[in-house]
Amino acid sequence: MKKILSMILACIMALSLLTACGGGGNDQPAQTEPPKQDEPAPAPEKTPDPEPAPAEDVTIQVAALASGYEEAYPGMWQEVCDAFTAATGIKVDLIVDKNLEDVIGPSMQGGEFPDVIHLATGREKGLTEQFIKDRNIAELTDVLGMTVPGESVKVSDKIVGGFTDTSVTNPYNDGVTYLAPMFYSPCGLFYNAGLFEEKGWTVPTTWDEMWELGDKAQAEDPNMYLFTYPTTGYFDTFIPSLLYSAGGVDFYNKALRYEEGIWDTPEAQQFFDITAKLAGYTNPITPAQANDQDFTQNQQLVLDNKALFMPNGTWVVGEMGEAPRADGFKWGMTPLPAAGTGARVSYCWLEQAWIPAGAPNMDAAKQFVAFLYSDTACAIFAKGGAVQPVPGITDNFEGDNKMFYSIYDNGAEAAMGGFAAYNSVAGLGTVREEFQDPFNGLVDGSVTKDQWIDNVKAASDQMRANLMG
Repeated sequence: MKKILSMILACIMALSLLTACGGGGNDQPAQTEPPKQDEPAPAPEKTPDPEPAPAEDVTIQVAALASGYEEAYPGMWQEVCDAFTAATGIKVDLIVDKNLEDVIGPSMQGGEFPDVIHLATGREKGLTEQFIKDRNIAELTDVLGMTVPGESVKVSDKIVGGFTDTSVTNPYNDGVTYLAPMFYSPCGLFYNAGLFEEKGWTVPTTWDEMWELGDKAQAEDPNMYLFTYPTTGYFDTFIPSLLYSAGGVDFYNKALRYEEGIWDTPEAQQFFDITAKLAGYTNPITPAQANDQDFTQNQQLVLDNKALFMPNGTWVVGEMGEAPRADGFKWGMTPLPAAGTGARVSYCWLEQAWIPAGAPNMDAAKQFVAFLYSDTACAIFAKGGAVQPVPGITDNFEGDNKMFYSIYDNGAEAAMGGFAAYNSVAGLGTVREEFQDPFNGLVDGSVTKDQWIDNVKAASDQMRANLMG
């Protein structure tokens, strides 16, 4: 109980910044859709049923990413779907794939959509971000008021407070939840704790200590570098954490909203300096493998002691469960070192499930999303190490998971939320494309620090001018 309360308090503390992530203050009115003129007004004596009964003999299509959790417990998603069918009678056609966008993308271009999609933001192809930008995601606020299928409690009672109020789940600053909070994970820098014990090294708590360790490692072994990263997509947790550490909550709020002049501040300069310097301490093979097909090869660098640290989440343990590793290897995780006098920060990563606006079986799809928070579904997901923001799940954790999820008990501050959503603009890429992808160029020398900073400033100007909500 102590651990889950600590986690909740840490994440809720970080939620003070989420208002800015989603709109910059509480003084902006929530936006609502105008009523459709051809719809009859509801009878005043009846309360709308938040749980519409699905039609008989319905089969919904669920598309889920085959992530490290699925690898740790093969068949995880199928077992959840089977349990849903047993509870509701609704059949499920399941698609699970590592390259989910490639599997479902062609049919969606033709107007055929899955009913439910589990695919988080931050992926290389940016499919979820594109649906957000195009406003092609169904509202899920009514799901929070539904009773969990097979249980007697509401969905809202099964979710830790604050997780449905983030800029990730509520991207339009209109008070409406569009993406359901699924698996959450403390994120930070993962390393081989066994190597540190063998060498007698102390895990750095400041960036100055990081540079010293990087120099020491290179002096001992020219093939041992300070840093690597799976893909530039993993900077979607690293960058917010470093921004939070460099400037605190207020600066973090402003940066996530692309506030004018924010990138010319001393705090931003510290962020740019650290990030650019880190590129020089990165294993040079990293950019060539930093894609959705080869990313595990970069993760392997840590298991082989060819890189000391990498940004990641708890799923990496299952993802690399069968990979070879150096003798004495033990997983370790640390929050980002403090930037200056700032805090040490661990980003609270949150995956999402959502329903396309064009889903053919909307009512049954919402039943499925509600079922994802059932005790049955939570227990199945937990077998793969996938933890949902449901009270009590972490109470009996042991081993690696106990270490990972206690990070907020040990002094790390939690950051949540993401860069604010903006409307599609010709020539303007995603946050990943504009802010994160250039890190590959910083490592291989094709992009200079000044070029990257100029690009961030120019992109921010366009993003700010086209904010949603």
